[in-house]
Amino acid sequence: MDTTPARARLRRSLLPLTAGACALVLAGGCAGGPDSPPSGAPVQKAAAAAAPDDLQERYQKVINDVLPSVVQIAAGDSLGSGVVYDDRGHIVTNAHVVGEEKTFDVSVATGEKALKASLVSSYPEQDLAVVKLDRVPDGLRAARFGDADKVEVGQIVLAMGSPLGLSSSVTQGIVSALGRTVSESRSGGGTGATLADMVQTSAAINPGNSGGALVNLDSQVIGIPTLAATDPQLGGSAAPGIGFAIPVSMVRTVADQIIESGRVTDSGRAALEITGRTVVDDDYRPAGVAIVSVEEDGAARKAGLRVGDIITRVGDTPVTTITSLSEALAGDKPGDRVRVTYTRGGDERTAEVTLGEV
Repeated sequence: MDTTPARARLRRSLLPLTAGACALVLAGGCAGGPDSPPSGAPVQKAAAAAAPDDLQERYQKVINDVLPSVVQIAAGDSLGSGVVYDDRGHIVTNAHVVGEEKTFDVSVATGEKALKASLVSSYPEQDLAVVKLDRVPDGLRAARFGDADKVEVGQIVLAMGSPLGLSSSVTQGIVSALGRTVSESRSGGGTGATLADMVQTSAAINPGNSGGALVNLDSQVIGIPTLAATDPQLGGSAAPGIGFAIPVSMVRTVADQIIESGRVTDSGRAALEITGRTVVDDDYRPAGVAIVSVEEDGAARKAGLRVGDIITRVGDTPVTTITSLSEALAGDKPGDRVRVTYTRGGDERTAEVTLGEV
């Protein structure tokens, strides 16, 4: 998971952050080839030499701009990160960082001792939460949040937070992919949420980075780092260079509702409005989701689904587990119509369902 015990032992094998390698790649091709005019060579060499310094200065500016807005959150025996959302002391973080706690110790960049904060609300379905400082210190700086529509694959990004309890740490990488759907484990304090439209990044995401900031080179937060991929073939160890962040559009949607209303009033997440459980076939392999209950006047009931039906497909996507059902619905919105394939008494049937909302 992405929270880590406060007294975790740290390996002393830390590597310094450097922009040099990336900058040299960007500068490659600036040097003149054998057919280049001699008169241009000095200018090209000067440009190639200057590029690493220019990129390093830009990295340092982003760090100076944003890092003061990234905090460390102590929730019981666990540590995570958070981002100052506004000048009133609201801090956005992950729901799995706050867990079941209601009060927190928050270390801010103003240099004061840890400040007390209280939970405003947690929304585990999207793994987001908002806490509020009991006292707002002078000089507290809110982060600037970017535009999700301007995030592109290949953009250089920095991840800021408190990995392994090391506050104010920075790693760098790129946006590796957009629109990923991932599911969290429930073990180790995870929410078990299925999260859509996630930003995949190669910037290192380690335990304690959760709730921190994924930042572009314009000093704007474009996501909240939430989890790293794990490799089952390596015993569930983290897969290097594959991390995921909740996109800034969802962060704003959830945080604004919590701050205004004290809870999420409009999730924007589609649902069949059922309670289900995973069922297995004769070989004990997951084979579908059995409906345990349906909401009165909910989407499934209106479409004719009932308790005991076993859902096997949504649209063209096979459904074998509760998690795969959540993933199949992750890209849909409330009000969308989907075709649900199910079995009843051994017979396969289909229903057109107008989706409800989580």
